[in-house]
Amino acid sequence: MLIGEVARRSGVSARMLRHYESLGLVRPTGRTSSGYREYSGDDIRRIFHIESLRSLGMSLREIGRALDDPGFAPSALVDDLIRQTRERIAAENELLTRLRRIDAAEPAGWEDVLQVVALLHALVSPSTEARQRAALSFGDAVPVPAEALVEAALSEADTNVAGALRWALARAGDGVPALLAEGLVSPVAAVRERAVQSLAELPGDEATARLRDALGDADAVVRGRAALALGARGVPEVVPTLIEMVVAGRNDTDAADALSTLASDTATADRIATGLVDRLALDATTAPARGRLTQALADIPGDTASRALTELARDEDRAVALTATYLLRLRTGTGTGTGTGTG
Repeated sequence: MLIGEVARRSGVSARMLRHYESLGLVRPTGRTSSGYREYSGDDIRRIFHIESLRSLGMSLREIGRALDDPGFAPSALVDDLIRQTRERIAAENELLTRLRRIDAAEPAGWEDVLQVVALLHALVSPSTEARQRAALSFGDAVPVPAEALVEAALSEADTNVAGALRWALARAGDGVPALLAEGLVSPVAAVRERAVQSLAELPGDEATARLRDALGDADAVVRGRAALALGARGVPEVVPTLIEMVVAGRNDTDAADALSTLASDTATADRIATGLVDRLALDATTAPARGRLTQALADIPGDTASRALTELARDEDRAVALTATYLLRLRTGTGTGTGTGTG
């Protein structure tokens, strides 16, 4: 079969067939009486083998080795092709994400496109100053896409830059809570914590609902940040989590403040006081924890808290008794002396 007929039947151009021949991949085994190349059935099968291997992303050099070297093992090459393909897909996905974010910014002209590209690069810059400037540029003539801000916020470890990114997210409008919610299912606790921190600075019911989801997080720090944020929003269901934080000594001062805020509601105040007293009564509660629980009762109004402090003023633990006595005097306005009559 002559080269033109082979090209028509195989779909490989005559130019490419000549290129294969120059590389030694396919050499026509025959010649016509006029000296034209003539391909045999085996030659044509080899062409199809070459095309099949090319479809896997193999280079022509690798294909030549695969077809001619009996000792050439495919496994290592296939593993390498898998790696290369994954890298190529990742690069293409990154490009697609960048293009979508540019499109979301609705640029009016190429100057706007270039500005958005510069901002996107700045958000992933190794320079903390450049990242912070990019975050603080939100609201300028060309907006930073919200998706890019969320991605940056969830990965940012620098405190100052993270604060700037949260500031920008709070001004990015609708859709941000849903984007941050993706961070709440990250396998990395630090990412989930950043998502909660960002949600805490967003107003509205959707952000509150997302924070409620974080209350069930496996990580105590994430749960605690969500509880503090929800406590500030007046959500009473966080009371048990806040009490646990007081017991554990983890952001216990902030937790006690959140309990005090929630205690502005009478029913919730009684629930908080009861919860604190119940934990004080447990044998497993350590002396330092009992001290923190006693201090947490300070700003909880109502009879339940007052009775608990009265009992604690006679506690066997002198530090607890002194603290309770002092708090009682503050509540009743009878002075700030530290004598307890227990010494």
